[in-house]
Amino acid sequence: GYEFAEAATLPIAALTAWSALRTVTQVKPGQTVLTLGTGGVSVFAVQLAKAMGATVIITSSSDEKLQRAGRLGADHLVNYRRRPDWDRAVLEVTGGRGADLTIENGGIGTLEQSMRATRVGGTIAYLGALTGLKGELNTAMILSRRLHIAGVFVDSRSALEAMNRFLEQHGIRPVIDRRFPFEQLPEAFRLMEAGGHFGKIVVEL
Repeated sequence: GYEFAEAATLPIAALTAWSALRTVTQVKPGQTVLTLGTGGVSVFAVQLAKAMGATVIITSSSDEKLQRAGRLGADHLVNYRRRPDWDRAVLEVTGGRGADLTIENGGIGTLEQSMRATRVGGTIAYLGALTGLKGELNTAMILSRRLHIAGVFVDSRSALEAMNRFLEQHGIRPVIDRRFPFEQLPEAFRLMEAGGHFGKIVVEL
């Protein structure tokens, strides 16, 4: 029942979120999922995690984007410009416990805060590097908090098929922020570079 543009959002963005929620760990009702930002993977993570019965926390620098995430089902909205200590904000809304699963796409610049925001024995699905791949990292928290850090690089065909069944069962439709004809490809890249999108950007041929 998807149009081609919607279907095009599934094999990478949606499947990466699914891999974090279902392959790396098995999110259960009542657990807490933290996702960073409001790009394609994070928005799919909100939709999927809510359908799995999880409580969802999302961060963004934009109140407007946070409100859109709230309408999709996100339970707690954290503006990291107003709360640079967003890891503390996560602990506050979880009663000091932290998230069961953190979907980490920021990279080295946000990983330590993600570790502080994740509960003892929790999991960090490491799937992006928007702030870079290299830098100093204090690994003490991995040991002291017994954290599981799992790399996510999309997933298998069988995972895609399982996800598609789940999407159909729960009536989830992809969020497409903007559509561009191929002739406007540079504009699409500029929008992505500026971080002005919520969900996916689609280029139509």
